[in-house]
Amino acid sequence: MPIVNSIIGWLNTKRLHQIELFRRFPYEVQRETLTKLLQRAAETEYGKKYNFANITTIEEFQRAVPIVDYEGVKSYVERLRSGEQNILWPSEIKWFAKSSGTTSDKSKFIPVSKEALEDCHFRGGKDVMAIYTQRNPETEIFSGKGLTLGGSHQIDNFSTESFYGDLSAILIENIPWWADFMRTPSQKVALIPEWEEKLDKLTKEAIKENVTSIAGVPSWNLVMIKHILNYTGKSNLLEVWPNLELFMHGGVSFTPYREQFKKVIPSVSMNYMETYNASEGFFGIQDDPKSQGMLLMLDYGIFYEFIPAEEVGSANPTVLSVRDVEVGRNYAMLISTNSGLWRYMIGDTVMFTSRFPHKIAITGRTRHFINAFGEEVIVDNAERALSIACEKTHAHISEYTAAPIFMGDDAKGAHEWLIEFEREPSDLEFFAQTLDNALCTINSDYEAKRYKGITLSPPVVRSVAPETFFTWMRERGKLGGQNKVPRLSNSREYVEALVQIDKRLKGL
Repeated sequence: MPIVNSIIGWLNTKRLHQIELFRRFPYEVQRETLTKLLQRAAETEYGKKYNFANITTIEEFQRAVPIVDYEGVKSYVERLRSGEQNILWPSEIKWFAKSSGTTSDKSKFIPVSKEALEDCHFRGGKDVMAIYTQRNPETEIFSGKGLTLGGSHQIDNFSTESFYGDLSAILIENIPWWADFMRTPSQKVALIPEWEEKLDKLTKEAIKENVTSIAGVPSWNLVMIKHILNYTGKSNLLEVWPNLELFMHGGVSFTPYREQFKKVIPSVSMNYMETYNASEGFFGIQDDPKSQGMLLMLDYGIFYEFIPAEEVGSANPTVLSVRDVEVGRNYAMLISTNSGLWRYMIGDTVMFTSRFPHKIAITGRTRHFINAFGEEVIVDNAERALSIACEKTHAHISEYTAAPIFMGDDAKGAHEWLIEFEREPSDLEFFAQTLDNALCTINSDYEAKRYKGITLSPPVVRSVAPETFFTWMRERGKLGGQNKVPRLSNSREYVEALVQIDKRLKGL
């Protein structure tokens, strides 16, 4: 492997230099990115409508082009899916990544251009390896294969002109032929739409391979790992794949799953890298396991803007480029991309953990929070508080969600937490108290509402039956891949459905 690593290191030298360039000059790289995007799209319908050809600065771009969400681009996307071209982006767009929906739509369909595939998604995957091998020059990762647990949807025809599916399925369909020799399972198995059938066939294929890396969403990978261990009769994953050394994870926070992965992969040499890869683009890579946050990848054909989270929804929000963001502040992220999304609010909130280089941590969703009583609890608050509660009570969490208990005639409001424990605390009441205290420490708005119980009563924590969340996802047709459990909600829709499943599984 030293020869192979030397060749790969040589091939990566130019790319690593480019990464260093945007580490040092983030604003300049982003300004150049925007200029190139505008020039490429100047003759599109959208470009003519907003006069891209005459925009020369970031400030002019922000004044001329409106901020939009999916509803704002939906009509353009529907025309693209029907075969029209040169609307949002000049090159042919025939692929659409199916993503979770909006209030009025079951699904969103995100356009994916050939430039986005090559210069964003595939480059992101190659950069993960470049960064990893730079930090681990003695790696044996190329001696085996990478296992990627993709989505549960195969590619479907919307019309004779376009195709849609999970982003992972689109990537598999378009991946270079030579990459098939470096990955498992086979394309045929990876694109099986039925999750449980795919899991069985994936297991039978993958256990025959020398798997050195795994990539995917932590929750679904745990389901896969437990299935493999049950099938093989092994006690941990290293007995199946002794050369496994890297798990590349994304999609949800790794914090609730960390202890479970340590249990099924009991090795101090195991490496973990977080990535930020969405249907709309590949945004971030954890370049240093010892520091917080992921490096914001600034040269993938995406121009970034940031709105302070508290200003989302206001008529004239403050909008910042990478030059003006602050460390430790919560922002909603806007993107303009080489697939033709312009000033598109992706729905994620992020916080910068450093500048120069610019690193971000995902803090939640603009719509996934609890603010029923002015407490403004976001996913990042929940993850940190649960981590503290687990540490103090020696508990391990598999899945969770939380929602408000609304005020009644004679009752104050509260938060209800449904938690599926891998290891349940010996004293659930103490766990709830610790969670409450941690939230008060982390979130001053929550602390104010909890002060003497004037507005908020203590949280209600319910331990639900094993498989509750899995059953809920299965019954909603959301098994596998990129489907995620909503962590926080301002309504009780998810909680009520999960409570009913919990009662059913407990025979109540």
